[in-house]
Amino acid sequence: MNLIHNIPFFSIFLAMFAGIVTILIKDGDKARRLHLSITVVIGIMSFILLMYTYTKEQRFTFMMGHFPSPWGNELKAGPLEAMLALLFSVVMFLSIIGGKHLIKKEILPEKQGFYFIMMNLIFGAMLAIIYTNDLFTAYVFIEINTICSCALIMAKDSGSSIIATIHYLIMSLLGSGFILFSIAMLYSITGQLLMTQLKGSIMVLLSSGEYNFPLTIIIALFTIGIAIKSGLFPFHTMLPGAYDSATTASSAILSGLVLKSYIILLIKMYYCVFTINMIRQMRITNLLFFLGLCGMVIGSLLALKERRIKRELAYSSVAQIGYIYMGIGIGSDLGIEAAVLNIIAHALAKALLFTVVGRMKDVSLSQDFNHCLKCAAHKDPIAGIGFLVGSFSIIGIPLFAGFASKLYLAIASFISPAKMASAFIIIAASMILNAMYFIPPTIDIWSPVHESDGNYGPRAKVSKSFALSTTAFIAINLLVGLNYKYIVHIVDIGIQLMH
Repeated sequence: MNLIHNIPFFSIFLAMFAGIVTILIKDGDKARRLHLSITVVIGIMSFILLMYTYTKEQRFTFMMGHFPSPWGNELKAGPLEAMLALLFSVVMFLSIIGGKHLIKKEILPEKQGFYFIMMNLIFGAMLAIIYTNDLFTAYVFIEINTICSCALIMAKDSGSSIIATIHYLIMSLLGSGFILFSIAMLYSITGQLLMTQLKGSIMVLLSSGEYNFPLTIIIALFTIGIAIKSGLFPFHTMLPGAYDSATTASSAILSGLVLKSYIILLIKMYYCVFTINMIRQMRITNLLFFLGLCGMVIGSLLALKERRIKRELAYSSVAQIGYIYMGIGIGSDLGIEAAVLNIIAHALAKALLFTVVGRMKDVSLSQDFNHCLKCAAHKDPIAGIGFLVGSFSIIGIPLFAGFASKLYLAIASFISPAKMASAFIIIAASMILNAMYFIPPTIDIWSPVHESDGNYGPRAKVSKSFALSTTAFIAINLLVGLNYKYIVHIVDIGIQLMH
């Protein structure tokens, strides 16, 4: 076997192994350095894999353990999976170095090692979800993702973080229950767990007309389970408290990556198991389209009235998740490509926003929306520029990654006349609402400084790690925004290979 074909397995193995090794490391700084080193190595391997699969337009299967179907464990990788693994590596690395100071400040020294155990494990779990080709592996790592997410939320060990963790855990377990029921039912009628064999068995059942109703229930249960875990409206209630209570790096990773990993699995199931045509025929796409539109508007309205900045960003995430599900709900390859482009754009923009907001809260005196940002750009200009770029990307201003994602959603809606009018109206309304809650604070942080301002004071000491993280986030956001056609081409090849 080609050595490159081992990259998906080694990526997952390295991240999980680092989690085990970190148990032996007592010093938080050493644990962080190990995590960052592993993330860099996995990022480099993901880039090599992306170049290999993209140039060859190839998607290959890696068998783990060599157990035969139906109980085997397999990974499958192509250009789309490799690009997403690279994205996750980059966002993970930049979020950790950008939030390094607050990790040391907000988490007790003796618990920082445990924090990075969870970071390594959640990184490995997300990679496994991206690459998996069997439902057993998918479910195991979904649960690892859930447990690690809860640990990251309550890492600050405050009363509010514990309450938020319990809420997050209850909702996540509800979603896991739906997913487990759907997998059990699917196995009971097909006797398969590997996605390739499952697809063949389902096609046979469809051609014979058997089990049409159970298959509809299975797809509905799986979709609802993923919708709950990814925070789609109206299952979003766990997000504001979780992101507000978590430390900066945790909020960036939970919002930018963890929610997206579940959606990526849903897209893989729609293509590699059920087929997108089957999903359209059962009108699942119509439901996702409607909930996506609702999430876009209601999430933005809730963000508009928030007074705590991290909760406002959480509701903004609800709106952006709505954009992604609207793309899936269009029910075409172009709609799915637009959804994936939204996943990429939101991961970059929201991780950047949480990182810079953490910095601004650190140099400010208040968590109140108005006062937290007051004069922040004058105290740390890099944070101010980062907030500007992240906000413009979420709004959909040209040149930034968020514009490209919204543009492709609009283009994708053209091929579905029944959905085109509602899609255009809601996209426009949501973008206006995004501007309404992002532009005022953006102006506020760059307003002239007056001694009467509550946060008036000298410029904050420059943080090299934060400056590096923010600069890199800004550069990548612009790079994606200016070269989105190349990203779309990679996504298009990846989607076609999944058919």
